[in-house]
Parts: sequence; C-alpha cells; structure tokens
Amino acid sequence: MFKRTVYALIIAAMGVILLGIVHGFSNLADFAPLLPPAVAIALAFITHEVLISLFLGIFLGSLMTYQVQGFFHFFHVLGSGFYKSIDTYVLKGVADTDHVSIIMFTVFIGGVVALIGASGGLHGIVFKLARFARTSVLAQFYTWLMGLFIFFDDYANTLIVGNTMRPISDKFRISREKLSFIVDATAAPVSSLVIVSTWIGYEIGLIQDVFKAQNVQLDPYMTFIHSVPYRFYVIIMLLFIPLMIFLKRDMFSMYDAEKRARDTGDCLKPGSIPISGEELHDMDLEGSIKPRVMNAIVPICILIFGVLFALYYTGCVAILKKSGEAALQAATLRDILGSSNSFNALVWASFTASVVMIIMVIVQKIMTLKEAMSVWMKGLKSMLMAVVILSLAWGLGGVLKDIKTAECVAQLVSDSIAVQYLPLLIFVVSAVIAFATGTSWGSMAILFPISVPLALELSVGLPEEQMLGILYASIGSILSGTVFGDHCSPISDTTIMSSIASSIDHMDHVGTQLPYALMVGVVACLLGYLPAGFAFNPWLGNLAGLLLVVGIFFFFGKKVKNVTDGTVS
Repeated sequence: MFKRTVYALIIAAMGVILLGIVHGFSNLADFAPLLPPAVAIALAFITHEVLISLFLGIFLGSLMTYQVQGFFHFFHVLGSGFYKSIDTYVLKGVADTDHVSIIMFTVFIGGVVALIGASGGLHGIVFKLARFARTSVLAQFYTWLMGLFIFFDDYANTLIVGNTMRPISDKFRISREKLSFIVDATAAPVSSLVIVSTWIGYEIGLIQDVFKAQNVQLDPYMTFIHSVPYRFYVIIMLLFIPLMIFLKRDMFSMYDAEKRARDTGDCLKPGSIPISGEELHDMDLEGSIKPRVMNAIVPICILIFGVLFALYYTGCVAILKKSGEAALQAATLRDILGSSNSFNALVWASFTASVVMIIMVIVQKIMTLKEAMSVWMKGLKSMLMAVVILSLAWGLGGVLKDIKTAECVAQLVSDSIAVQYLPLLIFVVSAVIAFATGTSWGSMAILFPISVPLALELSVGLPEEQMLGILYASIGSILSGTVFGDHCSPISDTTIMSSIASSIDHMDHVGTQLPYALMVGVVACLLGYLPAGFAFNPWLGNLAGLLLVVGIFFFFGKKVKNVTDGTVS
C-alpha cells in the first residue's frame, strides 16, 4: 500500500506540474473540478476500499459547490457538504428512474441466479458445456462467444455471461480476473458496435441532435455506419480476445492471476472479497437435486428474448403515442429500437425470469413456495454491496456534473490544433472524461456538441471526401474513446457490474484489466486514430493494430498452462 501511495503522489505531482507549465501556474485553480474524480480513483487504487473512495470523492465535490465566507463558515460548509453528499447526490442518483431500473434488474438477476444454482441449473449447463468446453482455452472462447451472442445490451450481457460461465471457468481453473476481463471487454464494445442494440438509439440520437444544431445534411444512421471502421479500440479489443485465448499467453498482473489459478486452483485471489454476496458463491446441490440444464436455459432465454421483445414493444408504443398509427406502420426496426425503453425492458425480462423460475422449481417439486422465495431473497441480498457501489458511483457522477468536471477536461484541449490530429485528440479526451466520470453515455452527451462542430470548423476548405473522413473518424473516436475510458475506470457502472457477475473483488478486476485496456488503447492511437487524421484506410489501421497487439503477446507474453478435463498441461 505504501508503494501504491508513493506512485499515486508522484503521478499527481507530475500532473499538476504539467498543467502549470501548459496553462500557467496561476490558473491551476481553474482545474479544481478534476480533484474529486482524481481523489476517488487514486484512493480506490491505493486502499482497495471502493466505498470509502467513492464517498470521499462525492464529499470533496460537494464541498466545492459552496463558497466559503470566513473561518467559522468553513466548518458549517464542512457539515453541510457531508450531509449533502448523501441527501442530495447519492439520493438523487438512486432516485433516478433509469438508475432504479438498473438496481431492480441487478437484484432480480441475483435472485434468478440463486434459483438457477439451487435447482441444479448451473450444474446442468456446466455438464452440457463441458462436452464442448473440454479445456480452459475453449471455456474462455465460449465465454467470449456468449458475449458476442448477447449483443443487445451491455448490462444484460455482463450479468448473464458472468453468472453463467463462472462455474465453468472455475472448473477449468480460469482466474476470476480473466473471466471478468473477458466479460467486461466484450459487453460494452459489442453493444456499442452492432446496429441493433440498446446503445444504437442513443448514439444515433446524439448524432441527429448535433447535425440538426449544425444544419448538417447527412443521415445520422448512415453516419453511424460510416463511423464503424473508426472504432479502432473497440474492434481491436473484440478481435484480440479470442486470439489471446488461443495463443495461451498472458502478460502483466493477469499472468500472475492465471498462473495462481492453474497452479493452486484458487480462481479467486486469496484474501480478496468478491463484490457479490456469499449466497451466490456456494452452489453445491442439496439432497436429491440433480443437474437440470433446462433450469438454466429457460430463464436465460427469457432474459434474452424477453429483453428483445420488450425493446420492440416499448418502441412501438412510444412511436404510436408520439406520431400515430401511420408512423408506426412506416417505422423501420431501427426507428422502433431507437424509440424503445431499454430500462423497462431489462426490468420486465428479469422479473419475468424470476417468476418463471419460482414456478418451475415448485412444479418440479424441488422446493416449496416458501423455500423458493427464501432462495430468491438470498440472491437479492447478495447484490447489496453492488447496489451500494452503484449508488455511490451515480452520486459521484451527479456532483461531477454540478462542478462541471467534463467541461474542465474539454477546456484543457480547447486550444487550436491541426485537423489531422483531431481524431486522436478526441479519443484521448473522451477516454479521460469517461474515466473521470465513470459513464460512457454521459461522456458521449457532453462530447458530441463540442467535438462535431470542432471537426466541421477545422475541416473547412478540405476536399469533401477528406472532410467526411475527419467527421466519421471524430464520431468513431467519441464512441470508442468513451468505452476505453469506461473500461479503465473503477467507478464505471459496467465495470462494477462485471465484477458483480464474475464474483470478484472489484479492484482485482480493475487492476488486471487496466494494463490490457491501456495496451490496446495505445496501439489504437498509434495505428488507428493518428493515421486516420491523415486519410489512412481505417480497415488497414484495424488490421495493423490487431497484428501488433498479437505480436506483442506472442513475443512478450508468458505461456499459461492449459487445463483439460481437470488435468493441467
């Protein structure tokens, strides 16, 4: 801990000095809004106490919303800021309808997973998948493949994939750190990239709003499609994972975690405290209960297809109410999904899965109604820690919005810059804002009104093809840079939910994922975003970046043992 503290202080001092040199030491006070997220993130890495770190970040930000007038007023502000942290920021974060939906979805998933485990569902699916996933390599590959399959929402992706594949990864001595990395590094990238997901409507809506404000006569949907090749970080990360798996190599702290799991069978780091409760860890079957694969497949299918149906239904209802039946009949699938309520869809599907699972275990005479409700409630209670962390993360996001942290980050790079370097700059700024605030969507909403007009202004006078390339690259930089920052941030809700689903200590997940995310991010900058500003073919950039990452792993990665049916080789 002492070394981590020293490193954090050195990095902080270097950052302050750099700001002073670039912007003048007399102007350092202008960057005070950066302090709360910096403190929260630094303390999380130093102490591994996420709850305390998040609260102190909220408290510091809350104090910054006051103007101190005199010595005695300072103590009044200190007390007011302390309670404002809870009764204003945390409470507002929890009271938000969308956030309540996420909480309900999370706890309902906990209940479903508990029932699946107690009824033999997880054991059943483990036995079935074991016929195909006969090695630790294949177990990791099927985890990645399932992550691609559940492409429609990142929250559903993390909780379903992590909870389903955890028993299988444990069987083949795959560390929880590796499981949570695969889950997290697949969920948001695939949801943000595909043309049908809960992300698509939001992303296209942001593009449409900024185009309307700037009087840009381009189709938002086609602009989204054209920006896909410029999602260098997202594309390289998604393709890098299976190649890394089959190379059977790892690096940095992930190698230490994998070596520990293979050598000792300790999939969870000794002494670490998983973010989900103990109720979901002990899945041993009781009495005469047998493995039943249908008790896992049915609720998972309800979750997947339930969300898809609810997205379609809520989208149709929204269009019908807003524009009438004629508009509904003329609406495309893209229009319907863009108008859907993804949060309602998640709650409906998870609650339906809970009800169906309770009925199933009663009909199969595995449990009585009272026993089923008891198991379900244990699953709900197992998510308490996760709910508290999410609530604090949302509270921090609220205070950062009030003290204008994102605008402060944007101000750091508001000086003139050559248009060729704009995609790289936007990617870096997007990552920093998402890292500091812990939200991809919030960062996108902040960056689009700033970055798109800047791209249009700087590209005036360029040939149309080059101008469009800069515009597409800038949009792709926002949409992938925020995902990159989200992956690196310990206060991100998707990062937290990946820790929940994989049942791992949150900082163990962040600490092992961060080096991989940074490596892919740096490669994406050098071979993707930087050449893109000079009209380099983006697909060649993706290919070159992927080859470089694989080459790094091949030459510098260390071999990890493979496990075949319980035998380490």
